[in-house]
Amino acid sequence: MLKDLLNKLKIKSKILIIAGSDSSGGAGIQADIKTITSLGSYALSAITAVTVQNTKGVKSVVSIPADEIKNQILFSATDIKPDAIKIGMLHSKPIIKNVLVSLKKINVKKIVLDPVMIAKGGAKLINNKAVEILKSQLIKEVNLITPNIPEAEVLSGVKIYNKNDMISAAKKLINLGAKNVLIKGGHLNSKLVYDIFLNKSEIKIFTSKRYKTKNTHGTGCTLSSAIATFFSCGKSMKKACELGIKYVNSAISTNPKYGKGNGPINHLNSMIIKKRYK
Repeated sequence: MLKDLLNKLKIKSKILIIAGSDSSGGAGIQADIKTITSLGSYALSAITAVTVQNTKGVKSVVSIPADEIKNQILFSATDIKPDAIKIGMLHSKPIIKNVLVSLKKINVKKIVLDPVMIAKGGAKLINNKAVEILKSQLIKEVNLITPNIPEAEVLSGVKIYNKNDMISAAKKLINLGAKNVLIKGGHLNSKLVYDIFLNKSEIKIFTSKRYKTKNTHGTGCTLSSAIATFFSCGKSMKKACELGIKYVNSAISTNPKYGKGNGPINHLNSMIIKKRYK
């Protein structure tokens, strides 16, 4: 019995997070670490920015110097080699350039990019020059990009009103060099939530229940970290997306109702995968 327990407690993989810090703990690197840990893996981190925020909004964003971000990545990853990388908030063009240099040096094959652009409360978290280099260079270096609908609109130039528009935007991102795209459909005004996975050979629409709650702070960060964790443990990219969506849905449905604004989700939720998506 003790042996079985110890086997369950074994660390499954190592994930390097490159993302911003959220002082309220619901999103950013805090959400990433909670997610990766709760799914049984080990989290390393390189902080790209420090945000002053709570559930009601973002007060300020302070970027970490680009060289120091590169140093965090290289110093950590050359000692403890990650099995996968999750990239979140990248505030400026110099930061993205240094991340690109770092990625080539550490040579990790499994990378998930969550192109964080706007906070839940509406604050802009990335500048226009950073968006351009993200589109022209960074998305070509990762295995999966996970934009929500506003982010997909900015990256693709497609205005999204329905599922077909989501597919069109995903195809544009594939044409820009993305290998796999998962567009998150939570912003659509629909009874169900549709998340669309697409690459050059297949399209998969994941359909989920929509929960009536304002407590969804950090869902994007959490999803991309969950996907990176499942992917690092040997799941296919599509299966990792499926399991990540299941994890986030469970976290939303059991949210702790903290804060006066858009509260956090429950990263410590007990998730049981009972069936495949149809």
